[in-house]
This record gives sequence, C-alpha cells and structure tokens, in this order.
Amino acid sequence: MAEPAVSPGDTLGILGGGQLGRMIAMAAASLGLKSHVFCPDADSPAFEVADAHTMADYRDEAALGRFAKSVSVVTYEFENVPAETAAVLARHAPVRPNGDALRTSQDRLIEKQFIRSLGLETAPFVAVDDPGALARAVAQLGRPSILKTRRFGYDGKGQAMVREGSDLAVVFRSLGQKSILEGVVPFVREVSMIVARGVDGGFRAYELNENNHSGGILATTTLPARVSPDTERLAAEMARRIADALDYVGVLTVEMFVVPGRNGGPERLVVNEIAPRVHNSGHWTLGGAATSQFEQHVRAVCGWPLGSTQRFGAIQMRNLIGDDVGAWRTILAEPGASLHLYGKAQPRPGRKMGHVTRVTPEPRKG
Repeated sequence: MAEPAVSPGDTLGILGGGQLGRMIAMAAASLGLKSHVFCPDADSPAFEVADAHTMADYRDEAALGRFAKSVSVVTYEFENVPAETAAVLARHAPVRPNGDALRTSQDRLIEKQFIRSLGLETAPFVAVDDPGALARAVAQLGRPSILKTRRFGYDGKGQAMVREGSDLAVVFRSLGQKSILEGVVPFVREVSMIVARGVDGGFRAYELNENNHSGGILATTTLPARVSPDTERLAAEMARRIADALDYVGVLTVEMFVVPGRNGGPERLVVNEIAPRVHNSGHWTLGGAATSQFEQHVRAVCGWPLGSTQRFGAIQMRNLIGDDVGAWRTILAEPGASLHLYGKAQPRPGRKMGHVTRVTPEPRKG
C-alpha cells in the first residue's frame, strides 16, 4: 500500500531534541509544516521551537505509538536512537531514514564491514571484545592505533590511543565495552561529503567540506576544500554508493580522510564513518547555500523535490564551544557573519552552544 503524501500543514515527527532537531524543526516551519519532537530530556533545545513535544524514554512503546499516530512522517537527529524504536514507530508512520541505516551506522564494526562490502576503503580494523583480543589486534595493526567503542561514540568520546608503552589492560578498561581497534590513517586533511537522497532515488550533493578538529570536536569547516576536482567527484560518487545501498532517504554525511596517493598517484579517500543525519560540518549551508541541509532533509523525508546545493561564496563555519558563545555580541556586529545560537542556558567545556558562518564573495573566473 502506498504511503500517504505529506503536505504543508502536516506534522513532522523528530526523534531527538538537541540542536540538530531544533534546526530541523525550524526548517520544517519555514516550509509550512508543524513539528512534534520526542526526547527524554527535559531541557531539550528543540522543544522551544516545536509545535508539540513528548518527553518519554525511547523504549516507551505506548508513548512512541501515540507520537507516531500524531505525525505524517518520522525522522531523527542522531544515530543512537535504538533500532527497536524505529521498528515500533514504523508500524504507524513512515520512518526516514530507515531502520537499516540506523543499525548499520550505530555500530562501528558493522559500519566498517558494510563500507568494505561496497568496495570502499576504510582504516584497517579488528574487533576487540576483551583484553586478550586487544593484545592480538595491536600485534596485527601496530602502534599507534586507536581503540574505539563500537557504540555511542561522538565528538572524540569513547576513544583511547594505544601508544608505545600503553598498558593494554588499562586501555581496554578505560572504555569498558566491546570495541574496535583501528589503524592510524596517514591523512593530509579531514573532509565530509553531505548528500541528500529522495524517496524517488533523486540525489543531490553539496560541495566537499574541509574540517578541522580540536580535542575531538569539530572546530571549523571551510569551503572550497583543498582537493582536486577528481577527488571532489569521487567523494560524491562514494557517498551515493552508500546511500543507494541503504535505500536511504534524507540527508547523509560521509566523513573521510584525504590520503596521499601511492607511488605518486592521485590522492585517495578513506571512509572514516557515516552519519545518517544532518551534520555539524553542514551548518555552513544555513546562509551559505541555496538550500540548507536542514531544509533539504525535510524535503527528502517528506517526499518533496530536492533543492539546489549551490554555494554562495568562500565559507568558514566555526563552532562556538563552551565560553566561546560569550562573543555573541561582537559576532552580531561583524559584517557578513551569520550567528546561530542553540538556546542552551549553560555553557560548559566541550558543549556546542552555537556556530557562526562567514561567507566571502569569490573572485569571478575568467
């Protein structure tokens, strides 16, 4: 049976109440949609801009059922929503992206196996379930290497470096769960490709983002990225291969490493991880592109035509982390700066409070 069409005036359901959910809800409102946010956290920033919200656990089937029946389509703002939650919701409303995308992306081992199955390169990796397995994995991959939890890692959390002299038992205990050991990739820069795929398989790619991290947290994103046109095209092709394989609907982010070519050959792209959602490195699209990633995601999950990904100029997006947000007044006075604050009351070290995007006109070619 065909799924009902989504029209302006209908309600978009959003799982997760953080800043990404907030900006999705704001984009939905600009397209004449209502939003209903489901999140267990009382201080969720998205609650402030949604038409309705439900505060309940992601495993509360009764609350999930009521939520799903109140909306026309469900999406999510982060990949750690339990896959069982998506299955419960799918009995009542379309869930986009689908549960397969959640299951694949929320376990680093499954994710890397999936990426490899598509013929794409990743860092070398070995599953680690106990300290003995870590010792064997280190013997195989060498040091330095990186031990990562298989689940629930973000912004540099859930990771530990394995260096010369590291006590492997201590390193394993520091994470305390099943993990994956990854070899270190000798990259020259980190990039991300943000793409959108529609219900009908239509596809749009934004230009490649060049990303710089500090303490495991994204600090800045700049465009254009310092890569060749062939690398730019390859990144979009790789992301499309992933999206098609997942029968994906919505905005998808693929984080990659740019690696020097072998024996003087062309530079290579190594997939780091995928995020089945809008992404911090795409915040520049708010004010920097014809269609923001948030509007694009709403268009895609509602089955509407995808928008233009045209970039307006040279871009720098900077995260405002912790006390950085105290410069808000200065930023507002800066010509060409676009400020977005997330409505979080208390700055803390490592907490994303907002971002600022600066767009500079590029010189005409020719």
